[in-house]
Amino acid sequence: MLLLLALVLGLGLLAYAMYALLAVLIVSRLLARSWAENLTATRECNRFSADIGDTVAVVLSVRNSSALPVAWVLLEDLLPRDALGAQPPKLTVLGKRLQLAMFGSRARKTLYYQLRCNNRGYYQIGPLVLETGDLFGLHRRWRLLTEPHFVLVYPKTVALEGYDIASRRPIGEVRMTHRLYEDPTRIAGVRPYQTGDPMNRIHWRATARTGLLHSKLYEPSSVAGATLLVDFHRDSYDPEHEPYRSELAVTAAASLANALYHLGQQIGLVTNGRDAADRIRQEGWDPDPRTRKDAQRAAGMLEKSDRLQPVVVETRRGPEQLMRILEALARLELTDGLTVAGLIDETSSRIPRDATVIALVCGVSTETALALGGLRRRGFAVTAIVNAYHVHEFEQAAGPLMAEGIEVRHLVDEAGLVDLCRQYVLR
Repeated sequence: MLLLLALVLGLGLLAYAMYALLAVLIVSRLLARSWAENLTATRECNRFSADIGDTVAVVLSVRNSSALPVAWVLLEDLLPRDALGAQPPKLTVLGKRLQLAMFGSRARKTLYYQLRCNNRGYYQIGPLVLETGDLFGLHRRWRLLTEPHFVLVYPKTVALEGYDIASRRPIGEVRMTHRLYEDPTRIAGVRPYQTGDPMNRIHWRATARTGLLHSKLYEPSSVAGATLLVDFHRDSYDPEHEPYRSELAVTAAASLANALYHLGQQIGLVTNGRDAADRIRQEGWDPDPRTRKDAQRAAGMLEKSDRLQPVVVETRRGPEQLMRILEALARLELTDGLTVAGLIDETSSRIPRDATVIALVCGVSTETALALGGLRRRGFAVTAIVNAYHVHEFEQAAGPLMAEGIEVRHLVDEAGLVDLCRQYVLR
């Protein structure tokens, strides 16, 4: 409008100023776009899985592929805000992941920092967000240079005491109410031969002594191994005690899984928690965000998930079974999806009857107690571990469970986890 007014009124000096301003605007826009598009970056991580206390090294190499120098660029490698803002922080940054730099023609710069893993989880590293613009501040450009990497931090496992590793007695051994299976190595007695008894059941010594055919009686098979049922519903945990109680539940589950694995027993996991991998945003990336907040939003992880699908690791033996369970526990997050009752209704058909169901619960409602009691009445061997610090909280949770005939154990803290299985074996 000013240029048009200058031309109409014949104001040469004003027209010249407008031409100069338009030239500056156009050149600034072209320079900002060129600087942003000609910068490329690569990221290298020395590991993609770690244990608590380990350090992950991140190396970022940024290169200017253009012959034009870049006056300024702000580089930031994004990390999850909940991991950095937690108290204590889940990840500790050693070094600088935010840097203001200048690039000459065909120049290359390297950013290096480390992440110390203080807590289990599934963490997104990156992408690298670039911000640049012209020297007059007229134009800003934002761009995502690298795809993110993901680091899996395994949960802590505690060595459980009070049982012999070489013992063949499984944790939570319970005799079957109905003789669905019989153990041929455990003779319970002798009875007279009945039509249809196989030849391998005949007790030849008793037959020779009495002159009549007798058959062996076997004890019913014991429940071997366990299926860990972990309640990770958000309403079950008091916010005042978070994240300690939920992390203690994960540690207890990982420790029990580790103990069962070394005993050679079958093991499985069923939980109503949310898998962090399900909420990672993999689509909808904005290659040309207009603001820094847009760049961070496009590069971040989803904070909410409406999925109600439970996390299930089938109960079985095998060398890889423990790692599957530890990976599932590492990615587990609190959610407001399925309750324990809904979880049992959804997964009871996939839980084997020849394994003890060890339920790790915090708050126990009447609905939860009835659901676990229903499992016991259907022939499952059920044991509950109540994750509560105060005695009165444990009593309130244990009452409905004991009314359903379920054996209850009290998990106070991590120190008490060491002796938790001793009660199972010595009982």
